[in-house]
Amino acid sequence: MSKLPINLNDLLRQRTVEGERIEYKTGWNPDAIIRTLCAFANDFENLGGGYVVIGQDCDANGQSVFPPVGLADNQLDKIQQELLAACQLIQPLYFPVLSIEEVEGRKLIVLWAPGGQNRPYKAPEAVTANKKTWRYYIRRYSSTVEAKGETEQELLSLAARVPFDDRYNQSARIDDLSKPLMQAFLQEVGSTLAQDAPGLSVEALARQMNVAGGPTESPWPKNVGLLFFNETPERFFPGVQIDVVWFPEGAGGDRFEEKIFKGPLARMTREALSYIQRNFLRETVIKHPDRAEATRVWNFPYAAIEEALVNAVYHRSYEEREPIEVRISNEELVILSFPGPDRSIRLEDFQAGRAVSRRYRNRRIGEFLKELEMTEGRSTGIPKILKEMAANGSPAPLFETDDDRLSFVIRLPRHPLALVPPEGSPQVTPQVTPQVTPQVTPQVGMLLSRIESEMTRQAIQDALGLADREHFRKTYLAPALEQGVIEMTLPDKPNSRSQRYRLTALGQRWLAAQPGNDLP
Repeated sequence: MSKLPINLNDLLRQRTVEGERIEYKTGWNPDAIIRTLCAFANDFENLGGGYVVIGQDCDANGQSVFPPVGLADNQLDKIQQELLAACQLIQPLYFPVLSIEEVEGRKLIVLWAPGGQNRPYKAPEAVTANKKTWRYYIRRYSSTVEAKGETEQELLSLAARVPFDDRYNQSARIDDLSKPLMQAFLQEVGSTLAQDAPGLSVEALARQMNVAGGPTESPWPKNVGLLFFNETPERFFPGVQIDVVWFPEGAGGDRFEEKIFKGPLARMTREALSYIQRNFLRETVIKHPDRAEATRVWNFPYAAIEEALVNAVYHRSYEEREPIEVRISNEELVILSFPGPDRSIRLEDFQAGRAVSRRYRNRRIGEFLKELEMTEGRSTGIPKILKEMAANGSPAPLFETDDDRLSFVIRLPRHPLALVPPEGSPQVTPQVTPQVTPQVTPQVGMLLSRIESEMTRQAIQDALGLADREHFRKTYLAPALEQGVIEMTLPDKPNSRSQRYRLTALGQRWLAAQPGNDLP
């Protein structure tokens, strides 16, 4: 039975986990493996630990090689027994989650080593040595190294500083975790654990996903589990919500409209983004007298908004009682969250797109968001916002914080050609589309162009010529449903055999806006 919370194929191909969080071992090497497990347990950068794959080799660039070397059946029990004994040498005690997996007919042992609750951890330099010397180990990029000098002192200072999202919540119960939400997550990320989940108790499933822990007689959910897998996380964390506020007369006007989004973290974020996209994003079509091709710009590019809002969800403090606020006017879109960035990051580095955080505030939240492909992590958010604003021809975004780093503001200015023509340019005639035209990925656009009337999932997949069902679901179908450009004919029965999919009015509008399309 697989015990991994993510899809093994994605793991081996490093689609959802960075290379520095994976170590490949051709065979059983207890000394090196125990040192690496110790380093993952220490989780010095708060990245969420990592994985050791035994029986898998890699090339000179650290990429996995297929087919894997694999392990003989008679090796599996021997390795597990020796691993159990070797892990007891880690101080304090630490045991990874072990899963035996099969890839292209070869057996692998995958060790999932999440960040430990009792760091710092130390391990012997050589497990097999008669006289053992214990050292502290951490990860530096894709290598396991000994923590020395100032690094060792900093590691020791983390002893009682387990990130808030990875702590046990002793005011909640295991039953506060929703098994349907956990199963839906596993299915979305393509985890093989999804197949075994129906037969597991809530506690067993939560422990395997590392969103619960504690003694058998008194298990507790972790904060990250309540944030993602509870229908009302605001009961435990007041202020966990996204407020979207529209100022039709500008921020200084007397009128405003507000909509509040609550619920499990991923759903809340997606619903807020979908609402913003449907109601506040406008495309301006600029016709030129000297050429047939028109220029199309958006008042605010969706990709920049998505990155900025997910960044706020990822990096805000869930000990604060203040919600994330999105303030929208005709002139700018502002995202406010609490607290501000780490003091080690200079504001000028933000403006230049060079901001790199040494340590993440919410290692587990980031891990789940990355598995859901809602963020890339590794300080790529700010550069992506800058890139998307530039690609749309928009003014550069502004990043603001106060001296005490109590809050963080991202300002996305409106494109200067959106809604009104530029002064002194009579030859340019902006023509604003009267209704919202959604921005979609090329894959979603292809899906929309293939749907005729009402079609089954398999019929759409066949029309696109795609063989991989999971790739189709994650890259084509799920994003189209999230953006509201297609809908289910049986929304209350998503897994029904009679389920069909059809275009929504929004999807038809997108098709009608495409060059050469004569749809009404």
